[in-house]
Formats: sequence, C-alpha cells, structure tokens
Amino acid sequence: MARQIGPARLEVIVANITSLSVDAIVNAANSSLLGGGGVDGAIHRAAGPELVSECRMLHGCKTGNAKITRGYRLPARHVIHAVGPVWNGGSLGEDELLASCYRRAIELCQAHGLASVAFPAISTGIYRFPGDRAARIAVSTTVDALAAAPAVTRVIFCCFSDASAALHAQAMADVGSPCAD
Repeated sequence: MARQIGPARLEVIVANITSLSVDAIVNAANSSLLGGGGVDGAIHRAAGPELVSECRMLHGCKTGNAKITRGYRLPARHVIHAVGPVWNGGSLGEDELLASCYRRAIELCQAHGLASVAFPAISTGIYRFPGDRAARIAVSTTVDALAAAPAVTRVIFCCFSDASAALHAQAMADVGSPCAD
C-alpha cells in the first residue's frame, strides 16, 4: 500500500528492514544504543562491528529521542536509533514518547538532507506497545512531522508481519484522502 502526502510518498511493506536501500533506516533501539534483540540486534549484526563502535561514542539515548550514525555494511547510508517506550498500560506518557521517536527521526532526516527513511514498528515487540495504537501514532506523527521536513520524500513503514502491515495500512487510510495501491 502506498499513499502520497504532499511531496512525500508513504509506503507500507513487509520486509527485513536491513535489506532496504534507503538514506536511513530507523532502529528500534534500547537506551544503551549498543544492540539488543529483535530489530536492534538484526541491524547491529548486518551493519557490522563499526556500528557498535560509533554508538559507544554517543553515550546512550533517552526514551523518546533519537540519534544518527552511519550505516556501515547496511544498504542504508545511515541508521537513526530511536528509543521507544516500554508499554506500562498507557498512563506513563507512552503515547507521547513513541510519537517523539517518529518526530525526532524525521527531524534528523531533514537536518541531514535525507530523502528516504524506513521505520520499523517501534516498541511493538518486546516493549509490548499495542500494535494498533502504535501504528496510528506512527503514521499520524510522521504525517504531521513531514510538514516541516521538505527534504523527506519517501517514508516506508517496514513491518515484520502481515498483521502489523495491515494495522499501518489502516492507519494510513485513516489519515485523510483515499489510498492508492
């Protein structure tokens, strides 16, 4: 599923994010930025040991924020490490922290002149953020952030499953005008 929002094309795909040739992929990172499980571990393994070496120099990252590194052995030129919140029932600011991850990633793309970016479903794995809620936040926050990021012309929501892709596609359809396939 794809959709044009202003100058940016938004897409929902099911794929391995480490295989995408884009300017940046977003890593669903932990606060240490030194690798972990899931998407984080896959990105670190695919990028090679140089990535963890650069991440050590960043001295971690707070939840809701993001930092950028080179992509090393990945087809993507950069990795944006976004630290999503652990779901604790929704009363501890989880929605805003998750939205901040997407907003900060788009801001970093704009600041570095990056035209294409791919997002995983941040916080929906081991951090247990409800998938439908996360998809709505991801899409709506990204669409809002694009208004201040004219450099960004392609956004991919790279999902790990058909179910996650369906949630993102529905969130994209709900943003406004009809979707294009």
